[in-house]
Amino acid sequence: MPSLFSKKGNALLGIDISSSSIKLLELSKSGSKYKVENYSSRPLPDGAVVEKNIANLDAVGEEMLKLATLTKTGTDKAAVAVSAVITKTIEMNAAMSDSEMENQIVVEAAQYIPYPLDEVAIDFERQGPSKKNEDMVDVLLAACKKENVDSRVAALEIGGYEAKVVDIEAYAMERAFNLMCEQMDLDKEGLSAIIDIGATMTTMYILRDGVSIYTREQVFGGAQLSMEIQNRYGLSAADAAAALMNGDLPEGYENDILKPFTQEMSDQIGRTLQFFFSSSQYNDVDLIVLAGGTASTAGLAEMVQEELGTKTVVANPFAKMSLNSKVNKKQLQNDAASLMMACGLAIRGF
Repeated sequence: MPSLFSKKGNALLGIDISSSSIKLLELSKSGSKYKVENYSSRPLPDGAVVEKNIANLDAVGEEMLKLATLTKTGTDKAAVAVSAVITKTIEMNAAMSDSEMENQIVVEAAQYIPYPLDEVAIDFERQGPSKKNEDMVDVLLAACKKENVDSRVAALEIGGYEAKVVDIEAYAMERAFNLMCEQMDLDKEGLSAIIDIGATMTTMYILRDGVSIYTREQVFGGAQLSMEIQNRYGLSAADAAAALMNGDLPEGYENDILKPFTQEMSDQIGRTLQFFFSSSQYNDVDLIVLAGGTASTAGLAEMVQEELGTKTVVANPFAKMSLNSKVNKKQLQNDAASLMMACGLAIRGF
């Protein structure tokens, strides 16, 4: 499989396959400055991706091919991410070569991984000298189901892309967060919570001083708002999405649908944070970052900040980046929060 810990090299496309869409981002870099060269997305049919697992490869592949046909990029090399990954830091003899480490990990993997070894993809990376023993080195071991990797690689191949890196979602989000803090002049020190709100799944990432320490997924998301609009006004899913995007909704929408929705989302975020606090040494966070397609919902960030008493911002990792002339600045600003994962994948290449 493509390495979970590939070395940095040439630019990569960041391709995020979520439950509702495929998002592609192409960045370039000159010195320390990034530039948005291209980005695009394609909606996925219901049930194509279920709880971050590709359930219908043909449907995802078809949209990937359409994305590739419509989006001309400077490379076909890409990075994608998986979420259901087991990670564990182990100590190994510092004098061992990478090939010797690999052989020993394969032999001992069964004690770290609760799946049959022929069903998992395994990778490792040296982290640095062990604090306990100077003759040892800390090694980060990562493993996930092969089918999760293979389905993403296959989906990209249908579109003509080559998966050079299969990353871990938490690490991709960590990179995007650190870049976003630079772009938005935010302090990454202390404890930060990224709330990535998708259509049906919400993932909370907790970072301490910009380093990921905790991840939790829950089945709730922004699709509820669209469903409420469809049911209340008798609209199709496509018409509801268009009405939301254009702000073309009937009088009474804000009080009848939007405010109750933002209140429910704020309550869900509060409960998710409380679950983390109850199982950790922490009892507060310094910053909440809203990401995902639902993050820019009118009034949501303000509601969360008011209800939880914590500074809350909508993610924009491109705030200070220059843009290729073919990139629509206003549209990118609207979509920025939903491109955090794609951004974290795209900068993997630099």
